[in-house]
Amino acid sequence: MTSEDDTAPGPSVEIAEILERLPHRYPFLLLDRCEDYREGQSIIGLKCVTVNEPFFPGHFPDNPVMPGVLIVEAMAQSGAILMSKTLNVDKRGKTILFMTMDNVRFRHPARPGDVLRMPVKVTRVRGDIFRFRGETFINGKLAAEAEWAAILIANPT
Repeated sequence: MTSEDDTAPGPSVEIAEILERLPHRYPFLLLDRCEDYREGQSIIGLKCVTVNEPFFPGHFPDNPVMPGVLIVEAMAQSGAILMSKTLNVDKRGKTILFMTMDNVRFRHPARPGDVLRMPVKVTRVRGDIFRFRGETFINGKLAAEAEWAAILIANPT
């Protein structure tokens, strides 16, 4: 039997907190907000793709498509928010970095006007290493999926 608390959505993470938790900035910050944060378990990242993205003039001028590696990066940034909140990381002293990336699949292109909805789940935790599985949906259609690991490291002094 599940309680109402189990089915109610978790809290949102607004842009101000994302900026506090991630070192990324323009043009590499690829999250606008996160929803349904569940400590140590899952989160949903959101990215609103606009025609003003810095990569569109070169990818591709007459057929703008968001590079797949940036879709994966957006999923990973969603996972980094989940990891940062779960571990209560102070970004001034530590950074979350990719370790591995596996089973990446691209199924549908992201274009200007699309909203990427990226549910990310923790599949394993070992100390400061988290493994994730994420998907990206555009209008309810699976656009990409990946599995990856990230590690929390101390910043150089």
